[in-house]
Amino acid sequence: MLLEDGHVDLPTAAGLMRVHTYVPKAGNAGRDDARHPGIVLYSEIYQRTGPIERSARRLAGHGYLVAVPEVFHEHEPLGTVLAYDAEGTDKGNRYKYATRLATYDADARTTLDFLRDHPKSNQRLGAIGWCLGGHLAYRAALQPDVAATACFYATDVHGDTLGEGKKSDSLPRAGDVRGELTMMWGRQDPHVPDEGRTRILETLRAAGVRFSWHEVNAVHAFMRDEGPRHDPALANLGWAIALEMFERVLKG
Repeated sequence: MLLEDGHVDLPTAAGLMRVHTYVPKAGNAGRDDARHPGIVLYSEIYQRTGPIERSARRLAGHGYLVAVPEVFHEHEPLGTVLAYDAEGTDKGNRYKYATRLATYDADARTTLDFLRDHPKSNQRLGAIGWCLGGHLAYRAALQPDVAATACFYATDVHGDTLGEGKKSDSLPRAGDVRGELTMMWGRQDPHVPDEGRTRILETLRAAGVRFSWHEVNAVHAFMRDEGPRHDPALANLGWAIALEMFERVLKG
């Protein structure tokens, strides 16, 4: 499927937020009146890097409107990409705890509204993310109109430590998830240890969330298609799980 990519700068209470867009073009029949589900794709702490852009294109190529918000727009100029190095990692980790939880949630709502109102939208909404983005996708799932969400090695969920002051309410609000959720983890990921994963799993069960749970033998960032931690086979498995759910829930 051919794509059109671009960006919009949306107003928020914390300033303009750049949202990168990936929109399916006309199909083989030449028709351009198709309507597609919209999915917010949340990046790692580095914003829209090469692996994130390729992930967005991959998802959009399956027939989804994809929006990638710059989650640190109040801390860095629009269009900033942090490098996969010590400096970029330090900045990203500092920003994720300097951003207010209310800002993350308001930005999610702004991006979801943009997708819902897009002229090519069928008004079905989902979310996906990795690392910090996995947590932000989970928080997007707390919005009542998000029908399907895929979270990969989501950090800071088990300790409720996201946002300003390292204090969030993500797990206590598990009962607010109305759509379907899938979560995938690496057992050798030091950022989310076994006891942390167990806490999340037990909380989702107790809250009656409709979810699937997948643990694999992998380290953190195994789905990032760059660097030594990438596991292509497990990345393909993760994509297959997410795409099956999106196809069934958002298109079915």
